[in-house]
Amino acid sequence: MSEYSCLVVEDSPMMRQLLVFALGRLKNLRVTEADDGVDGLRKLASARYDIILTDINMPIMDGLKLVKRVRSDPTHKDTPIVIITTEGASEDRQRALQLGANAYITKPIQAPQVIATVKELLKLE
Repeated sequence: MSEYSCLVVEDSPMMRQLLVFALGRLKNLRVTEADDGVDGLRKLASARYDIILTDINMPIMDGLKLVKRVRSDPTHKDTPIVIITTEGASEDRQRALQLGANAYITKPIQAPQVIATVKELLKLE
């Protein structure tokens, strides 16, 4: 069975923990954490990931800028990206999908939804 790697970009340690905990239920998925968009880009520069989960509202570089940067990088242009956003932010959601995100999850996040979205994008059973 092949192993997959996931990059979680989220500035809130509590949210990040929740995501890592949820993703931990997927067996062969290795999770790397980044605490903001800049840290996320740094990690993307040194490794390949099968999927990226990113929050939108982060200091320094937000999730939308991150999506744009990832999509303009030939190495990662096809990597699935899941946006994590607060409930009411429908224009954020629209922009994220226009910029090339593949899916979005609204906060408060539910572990089953995170797992289902990641499984679907990685085509896991």
